[in-house]
Amino acid sequence: MKIAILGGDGFVGWPTCLHLSNAGHEIHIVDNLSRRWIDTELGVQSLTPMDSIQERARIWRQATGRTLHFHLLDVAKEHERLKAFLLEHRPDAVIHFAEQRAAPYSMKTDRHKVYTVDNNVRATHNLLAALVETGIDAHLVHLGTMGVYGYSSVGAPIPEGYLDVEIDTPAGKRPQQILYPTRPGSVYHMTKSLDQILFQFYAQNDALRITDLHQGIVWGTHTDQTRRHDQLVNRFDYDGDYGTVLNRFLIQAAIGYPLTVHGTGGQTRAFIHIQDSVRCIELALSDAPERGERVRIFNQMTETHRVRDLAQLVARLTGAEVAFLPNPRKEAEENDLIVRNDQFLALGLDPIRLEDGLLAEVVDVAKRFAHRIDRSRVPAVSAWTKEIAAKVDRDPERRSLRPAS
Repeated sequence: MKIAILGGDGFVGWPTCLHLSNAGHEIHIVDNLSRRWIDTELGVQSLTPMDSIQERARIWRQATGRTLHFHLLDVAKEHERLKAFLLEHRPDAVIHFAEQRAAPYSMKTDRHKVYTVDNNVRATHNLLAALVETGIDAHLVHLGTMGVYGYSSVGAPIPEGYLDVEIDTPAGKRPQQILYPTRPGSVYHMTKSLDQILFQFYAQNDALRITDLHQGIVWGTHTDQTRRHDQLVNRFDYDGDYGTVLNRFLIQAAIGYPLTVHGTGGQTRAFIHIQDSVRCIELALSDAPERGERVRIFNQMTETHRVRDLAQLVARLTGAEVAFLPNPRKEAEENDLIVRNDQFLALGLDPIRLEDGLLAEVVDVAKRFAHRIDRSRVPAVSAWTKEIAAKVDRDPERRSLRPAS
């Protein structure tokens, strides 16, 4: 297949490009490189040193003989160029990663909230409108998030997208399927909830073929393809805005920094290893809906864990200390999370589980590049409300973790 990967320079986008290229597909990376600009804004860099996208594509061709085509294009701002790209290359599938992906970043200030909505919602709608206008029957695969559902406890498994309900009518109760209700916990998660509505409209109105992947928190460093050359390494975020919780714990352990658990640590989250993430995307591509079908929704996760349990697991593995800090997020202190992922299992996914060996691999990577870590960027400082920000800033335990000026 000819596959356009929007946001192919990113944390999940890059290993997906390599995985699908290795499988024999023709890959076109479309990216505005905004994630690299955000590094500059935040004054932080990936733990792993990243070459330019052009250099990484050159190394991949040198290692495999396969070509990655790169197109510098802003999907959210350059609608006409996006249409021209689609008409010129006519992809069989489009994988949409081109969204600002960090909840804390989306909550930093009003400017970050506005940017996240403008970028994410416009990128999604521009793509949908362009597919309709050009008449290209490409399978659209979108990377969403389990976070659209929120983290409250309902005591029942979260289904894959749709919920069976009964509606009271004058003639009696009638069965109906509706989208599972969303309860986004940040502006970022809200944009993913809005994406769902856009997908529903364009699937029913224009018969676009759409798959929406509600992904858990990604952990890990390597895939089979990124291991082929040091310069193919994936980016690895450890800062308080972009670093995912398990990877951050492993980084903290590697540099002798206390594992920062926010609140009670009773928040339960869904997780998936980066290798499984790219494999799930490949499986979704192979199971495309037909024209006229409703949006196909997968829960892209493999296991759930409480944050404090993960901290204890990493502490046992590494001997690290655990520090409990005020939670900068507005969320329940404790929640359960039961998730259905039957569709990927039926398609043949053999999940990678949390294992000491894989956790140790991340710690080894962290130790190798420890000289690149700015300890002042480790704490999570983006607060969900002004009241929470004031409380977090007054906490003596958090102040004790700050490096001396």
